[in-house]
Amino acid sequence: MSLGVVGSAVTPAAADGSIRADQWHLDAMHAPEVWKVSRGQGITVAVIDGGFKLDHPDLVGQLLPGKDFSESPGGVGSYADGHGTAMAGLVAGSGKASGGTGAYGLAPAAKVLPLKINNGSVGAMVSADFLGQIGQAVTYAVEQGAKVVNISQGISAVTASPADAEKLSKTLAWARAKGVLVFSSVGNSYQSGNLLEYPSGLPNVVGVGAIDRNATVTSESQQGAQVILSAPGVDIVEACTGNTGYCKGHGTSDSSALASASAALIWSVHKDWTANQVLRVLINTAGKPNDGSDRNNIIGYGVVRPRIALTDPGGPGSGGCFAGSG
Repeated sequence: MSLGVVGSAVTPAAADGSIRADQWHLDAMHAPEVWKVSRGQGITVAVIDGGFKLDHPDLVGQLLPGKDFSESPGGVGSYADGHGTAMAGLVAGSGKASGGTGAYGLAPAAKVLPLKINNGSVGAMVSADFLGQIGQAVTYAVEQGAKVVNISQGISAVTASPADAEKLSKTLAWARAKGVLVFSSVGNSYQSGNLLEYPSGLPNVVGVGAIDRNATVTSESQQGAQVILSAPGVDIVEACTGNTGYCKGHGTSDSSALASASAALIWSVHKDWTANQVLRVLINTAGKPNDGSDRNNIIGYGVVRPRIALTDPGGPGSGGCFAGSG
């Protein structure tokens, strides 16, 4: 089942031969207009993933010194795939590759704190301590001053250790109390069971689903009460570790990174806002479901619209707890 949203028309990028010209999601999110107001400066986004290509031209100068929690050799700058590199690039890619024709992140003036875990790309399988490593990384991110944490990762709640899930839940509650927003992909297995995943299914996490170019939820994007917001997640051109340095990705991983970057854009302008105020504005300005509801289990409260959140945010509220925060 898919559902469109109101007010999310896509404008094609200029065909100028650059990688940026193929990043349709930036045009859909009105990035050129957004960047006149905010580029995410002064905000740190922690990205928890399976390793990062630290010398990718679009990431040089964008990354803070990271940390490796994977218990594997190589450090944060070693990687088995391009996933972490792609997520970091979607948040804060500079576009500096090849003389300024590279890929941009939605918040190109933000800084990324790269934190490595064993997500299955490091070894033969996901670490038994997968949720534990995420918890360690979240704790470190908060201690290092990150305002936003992106976790484009997930493990089935059926197979997860209940004790590990409970421990991570406490860490996430602590992070929220410290004023940090945590975003996570809801998963890509709607057509093969739609099993709830952690950490997106835990409290104090903003679960993010994926939409396509027509603002319709993708067939793979998981559904349920854990879906709080949605963002582009198909044909996403992004930095990676392949021969050309760029790949075309899809999935709720990409969507979560773009939602995290949207939060960074808002926080950069409203540094005195609380995590709940930033989230409230993201939700209130989202492109709403076209079924007339405020929220549903398919698309959540709607598609993030950072341009509206920056130019017409409405009242952010008092900063107290917001029921829709996961």
